[in-house]
Amino acid sequence: MDLPTRFGNLLDLARLPCFEERSGSLVVVDPSMRGAVDVHTHLALSYVFPNRVDLARDTGETRHYLPAARPLDLEVYANLNFTEADLSEMRRDLMWRSLGAGGMRATHTAGNLAREMADLGLRQSVLLPIELPGISRNAETWLSVIAGRPEFVGFGSVHPMSWDIEARLDAQKRMGARGVKLHPAAQMIAPDHPRVARVARACGERGLAVFFHCGPVGIEPAAGRRRSQVDLYRAVIEECPGTVFVLGHSGALQLDKGIDLARRYDNVWLEIASQPLEGVRRILGEADPDRFLFGTDWPFYHQAMGLAKVYLATAGREALRERILFRNAERLLGLDGAARVA
Repeated sequence: MDLPTRFGNLLDLARLPCFEERSGSLVVVDPSMRGAVDVHTHLALSYVFPNRVDLARDTGETRHYLPAARPLDLEVYANLNFTEADLSEMRRDLMWRSLGAGGMRATHTAGNLAREMADLGLRQSVLLPIELPGISRNAETWLSVIAGRPEFVGFGSVHPMSWDIEARLDAQKRMGARGVKLHPAAQMIAPDHPRVARVARACGERGLAVFFHCGPVGIEPAAGRRRSQVDLYRAVIEECPGTVFVLGHSGALQLDKGIDLARRYDNVWLEIASQPLEGVRRILGEADPDRFLFGTDWPFYHQAMGLAKVYLATAGREALRERILFRNAERLLGLDGAARVA
């Protein structure tokens, strides 16, 4: 049976057999799709001032950067579903609104994420903070908010130009961080910079995975795009063989190069957020399925969008679906598989 890949809006995903619409929400009804670990999510980021958003609160509604009313095409890179007005609103929200408590970001909370996870049968989400030197403490803030909440797995983050890299990594690990997020485009430092290698080496020494934003996505500023070229990641991967690297977005619009890195280096994993359906299928066919991770980039996108791609790409292959949705993440992050069936 041919299944649809284009939808009128978010709730129209209920045309796929794995979903149903219930009271205006998407719910996962296929047992093989339940228990997923989303390794790529964010809460509201704040800079300059301490975070003014109540990150624990459930506001009853999430305003994703891709609005629920927009048509969805799973066959294209995810950000091609945005309108120009959507992109403008997203940029305002990520930039000057990061100084306060308003805007769409006020709904990007752990409470809202947990509610949507419950609808979709997701067991855990990995939170990925992003730091700038001297004007943010997102990692410590998020780790404090999710303490004692097993549905969340916290990562840390430091800016490679920070003066206290090792001390902050140690502190974040004590708070429960399982890894560290680095974002060359947002942090404005290329992955082949020596200071990035210092962070990566320190992570390896502490048993922390490095989750990189990897690859150009086409909507970032030109300076960030230059710093995200996949060829620039090879040097730090080779220099730090004792560090595990997760390539967020699998290289984005340079998927060929992302797959090549994963095939050449055993310490490289691929994560699928934003990839089109054909990209997910290519990774499954060309890379090691034991180093392949499910992620969605929430709150940029509703988590159902990423789940739909995995459902379609793994039709008739439930064992492979399990590896992508949770088994690989359990192994990488040391998660308790028993919690999946609790």
